[in-house]
Amino acid sequence: MDYSTYVVLVVLFFFVVVDVALAGPKGAGNPHWHSASATWYGSPNGDGSDGGACGYGTMVDVKPYKARVGAVSSALFKSGEGCGACYKVKCLDKSICSKRAVTVIITDESPALTKGLVHFDLSGSAFGRMAVSGRSTNLRNRGKISVIYRKTPCKYPGQNIAFHVNAGSTAYWLSLLVEFEDGDGDIGSMHIRQARSNQWLKMTHLWGANWCIIGGPLQGPFSIKLTTLSKRVTLSARDVIPSKWTPKATYTSRLNFLK
Repeated sequence: MDYSTYVVLVVLFFFVVVDVALAGPKGAGNPHWHSASATWYGSPNGDGSDGGACGYGTMVDVKPYKARVGAVSSALFKSGEGCGACYKVKCLDKSICSKRAVTVIITDESPALTKGLVHFDLSGSAFGRMAVSGRSTNLRNRGKISVIYRKTPCKYPGQNIAFHVNAGSTAYWLSLLVEFEDGDGDIGSMHIRQARSNQWLKMTHLWGANWCIIGGPLQGPFSIKLTTLSKRVTLSARDVIPSKWTPKATYTSRLNFLK
């Protein structure tokens, strides 16, 4: 090996060492994990929010949402289009945190002033599960902690995508809430097709996981096409909403993104 080659190798080794040193705690330097902060709300061993800014209502109090809900800052809430997405969250303090990550479903927006940074506000149950055995209360007593997080596929075993017809819907204003999306979990666009039509009409994002279309009179049965926000995966549920639909009813498809 000549001298110039030796110098190059030494320099490369130096930068590798520096890069590893700057990567921070284990996991924080992994490109799939990102830094954030976390707090908790509700009762210490509770399910978190009652309802929330995504519009899921009392669904957050029962499985599969129960005790797995989370509110996020605007960076992940994305004006409601981030609703339904799933994340793994892990705390880093080895003196009190386990190696276990908790999986949370975004159902609410956190009011925390994070100046563009990512923040999670978890249910008391989810927050406590990040602690080593017997230290859940101690971890919750810390209030705000540093965490790492990554997006993870949503999984709803035995569930297919469902569409809840919101109260107030008519043949001229139809509003739908999307539930139980496997995979990406989030919705980037939504289209509807009326009976005896080949035309897909674009729906408007209202708030949270709620979408609507104005027109009419709208003729069912309706087919619904969803496109995820994260990976732009599309799924179409044919005639999922019957011609004699009613407000406040929920209609379940035969499909989901991971099936």
